[in-house]
Amino acid sequence: MTATDAGRQLAIRDSKTHARNLTRLEARANSERARAEFANTLNALEDKLNVPKQVRIRTARAKVRLRRFADEQPGAAVAVAVGVVAVVGVTVWLVVRAAVDGK
Repeated sequence: MTATDAGRQLAIRDSKTHARNLTRLEARANSERARAEFANTLNALEDKLNVPKQVRIRTARAKVRLRRFADEQPGAAVAVAVGVVAVVGVTVWLVVRAAVDGK
């Protein structure tokens, strides 16, 4: 074996080692990326399935919309509030009347 042959074999071995190491680095990067995607998916599922959290989010959005509506159209907001109070009052009155008449 000559020095040239030994040099070629060393170069081939080094290129294989380099390719294997590069493949390991790529595999590690891919697995880290997959773990991050999986964690994001689990967090999204947790957010969707967490009912109290969803209620808080939707309640906060409704409050913002109601405040914006009251700021933009105060007369209409008062009319809506009076209407809601009237409906609740009539409903309570009907329920009480039905309970008293049922006795």
